[in-house]
Amino acid sequence: MPGTIVLILLVLVVASIPVAAVLGVLTFTLDELFMAGRLKGAIGEFVWDKSKEFVLVAIPMFILLGEIMLRAGIAQRMYNAVVQWLSWLPGGLMHANIGSCAIFAASSGSSVATAATVGTVAVPEMEKRKYNQRLFLGSLAAGGTLGILIPPSINLIIYGLITDTSVPELYLAGIFPGLILAGLFMLIIIVACLFRRGWDGVKVETTWSDRIRTLPDLIPPLLLFGVVVGSIYAGIATPTEAASVGVVFALMLAAWRRMLSFKMLKEAFEGTMRTTAMIMLIILAAIFLNFVLGFMGVTQSILDAIEAFGLTAVQTMIIIIIFYLILGMFMETLSMLLTTVPIVFPIIERLGYDPVWFGILVTVLMEAALITPPIGVNLYVVQGVRRGGGPFNDVAYGAVPFVFMMIVLLALLMIFPQMALYLPELFYR
Repeated sequence: MPGTIVLILLVLVVASIPVAAVLGVLTFTLDELFMAGRLKGAIGEFVWDKSKEFVLVAIPMFILLGEIMLRAGIAQRMYNAVVQWLSWLPGGLMHANIGSCAIFAASSGSSVATAATVGTVAVPEMEKRKYNQRLFLGSLAAGGTLGILIPPSINLIIYGLITDTSVPELYLAGIFPGLILAGLFMLIIIVACLFRRGWDGVKVETTWSDRIRTLPDLIPPLLLFGVVVGSIYAGIATPTEAASVGVVFALMLAAWRRMLSFKMLKEAFEGTMRTTAMIMLIILAAIFLNFVLGFMGVTQSILDAIEAFGLTAVQTMIIIIIFYLILGMFMETLSMLLTTVPIVFPIIERLGYDPVWFGILVTVLMEAALITPPIGVNLYVVQGVRRGGGPFNDVAYGAVPFVFMMIVLLALLMIFPQMALYLPELFYR
């Protein structure tokens, strides 16, 4: 039965059918093949019940927050400030790409918004300063993935929803791995540029006075991070309410910058509605698919098959990691999260692994999927912001070293689980 599911899924994905439609077709096909169509009558009540989940309100709120940050010019000022502080390193502006993505990720829960926002600002500098295009574009695509690991994160909210895991604990758990991954990205850039001196482009000339002058431009995104995350841990707001608080604060920042207007709000709302509609359709289709799979007993079949092999916990986890790395080449991350975690999570619990730790591990695997061709979403986002276009292979090849560094982080998380669990245990356990 699992083989049939995977075959149908791969055929639909290869046919370039939209992800939400793929999940819907797969659900109804499985219902007809194995359940004689008995479950399709429940779809209306089931989807309505799930769509009322309070935590889902955080999704459009965080998307709107990123849209306001972009259209208020806060992202542009932030990038220019990070350039002043990091461009002296071997690799120059590529470190600014990673640093800006890390800071923007701390105020936006979306990897796509992070990659698109920083990419829009950075790509003109790549062309002007003659950087190695593959590595530069790869740094943008990889840096954008930090948006789903460094809190706040839409993916961590959804993981918490479908596994009944504490979102505040997941947020705390993502801080150290997110910063370490940003450091690993910067390390690979330094190594590459030391070995290939022509890759780091024309240096940005700066002075200490210029650096100090730009410090105020780093304050708004850091304040926004403090407001969103701080309101959660101060007990003032839930993660969903914190997203709304972040939107209000972003509007205040836009007004302070004198960028708040009806035109700006209209564009931000339109962008938010488009993205939210796409994400919610995928979520609801995936949730109903999970319901059908559970009713069919697929999860229990997989659990029984794994136990029959007699593998150790570590061997099983390595197989799960390899499975996600391969699947990430063919599936969009949100649909992969929603369709696989309900199946894999019971295995993780049975093996005795911490659900918060696994949430961070699977999020890193989602990050790898975002920059793994042929369906790496961030690759297409960065390709889309290139002026004058260029071969897609530039972005795909440039992301390869960063996928390797994600695998290094996965190994570190396996060896040192306290990287993710130290802060949750310090504050919650």
